Amino acid sequence: MVAERRSGIPAGVRAAPERRIISPDMPSTSDSSPGGGLWAAFGPGVLWAATAIGVSHLVQSTRAGASAGFGLAGVILLALVLKYPFFEYGPRYAAATGQSLVEGYARTGRWALWLYLVITVLTGGVIQATVVMFTAYLVGFALGVDWPLPLLAAAVMAPGCALLWWGRFRGLDLSIKVIVLLLAVSTVLAAAVSLPRADFSTLAAWPGDSIGAAVPFLFLLALAGWMPSAIDISVWSSLWTLAKNEASGRRCSVETARQDFLIGYVGAAGLAFAFVILGAAVMFPSGETFAAQGTVFSTQLVDLYSATLGAWTRPVVLVAVVTTMLSTTLTVLDGGPRAIERSLLILRPTGTRAAPPACGPVYWWSLAALVALTLVVMGLFIGNLTTMIDFATTLAFLTGPVLGYLNLRAVTSAEMPAEHRPGPAMLALSWVGIVLLGGTGLFYLITLVST
Repeated sequence: MVAERRSGIPAGVRAAPERRIISPDMPSTSDSSPGGGLWAAFGPGVLWAATAIGVSHLVQSTRAGASAGFGLAGVILLALVLKYPFFEYGPRYAAATGQSLVEGYARTGRWALWLYLVITVLTGGVIQATVVMFTAYLVGFALGVDWPLPLLAAAVMAPGCALLWWGRFRGLDLSIKVIVLLLAVSTVLAAAVSLPRADFSTLAAWPGDSIGAAVPFLFLLALAGWMPSAIDISVWSSLWTLAKNEASGRRCSVETARQDFLIGYVGAAGLAFAFVILGAAVMFPSGETFAAQGTVFSTQLVDLYSATLGAWTRPVVLVAVVTTMLSTTLTVLDGGPRAIERSLLILRPTGTRAAPPACGPVYWWSLAALVALTLVVMGLFIGNLTTMIDFATTLAFLTGPVLGYLNLRAVTSAEMPAEHRPGPAMLALSWVGIVLLGGTGLFYLITLVST
């Protein structure tokens, strides 16, 4: 093994542990040797799922059930199907080329990588502040403490940063698997308990007349636009695939990488519908008016759930909501800095197309900057956070089709081995997704201007 470079590391920073260099001569996880196969490569898909299962699930999916029963299930399913190719192209490209989508964007043109970096910088701090604020609020609610939100946020981020510092990718990989397991078990249990109360007569492929009445059109756009997540996190998925290769010392095959991602995607999709069940079975029949703020809405879910189905269910729902946001917080802390580091190293004047070292000084400075920005935003701009969130989510929503197209360009480029390029069905689905998502974004802009 080759020791990671130490030049440029600030004084007092512990040197990174030795890193394995993945080469074509290393065994592939597609072989039948002990430790090979899917289990050796299992993890990046779970990290992606942990990132996606956040506000889009806990708030948007639950609110969909609370406002329309199962009337929006078809919208959620359509969004999940249309966006699948763009997310899957991340691990596919990484496993096939040994590089991330950052390099794929750079090959399309430096403008493409600059576009992605600008989107990441403009939205990263606000999105992280939102996720951390949400997590801090729920942790304080669960523990019964009334600390200021910035203090709670610091208490939430500190263990995550320490985990990344000492455990690196291995620590993140293992921790997220444990947290997502708790999340899945508690959410499925809560949904199963409430399922007998659900009224499936509201089930519809399309909400129809409900739009504009029970379901505001802007909420419908937000639900579809952020289900399961923003397309830019496909870059994180490709970087996690490469990080898993380094951590395991095995070259992940394309087939295995796609299987790993499919497990994460199906899991995230299933939990989206589990949260719809929570809203449809417990909140929809209540007739109560629910808060617009996501944090307060989530606590209303916990209180109404325990009041309706019994106090014993309260810990189950609390575990579900807290682990939902905690898993997202951990992955956001790692994914954002990892993507910024890779982009800056590729864009540097002396940059080459060779894979740059991961988790070097740029990563840690990016992490520190994002943590500081999160605390500043929460401390100084908490009153205007809704406006900032609207800006960040709107930007990510409108640029989603563009990034989806760039992902498609990457997996159909000359650098992609022909046998690993998407087939006709995936290509057709990709273009349908680009047209529909782009058309939805254009319609949203027209609606925004005309109001």
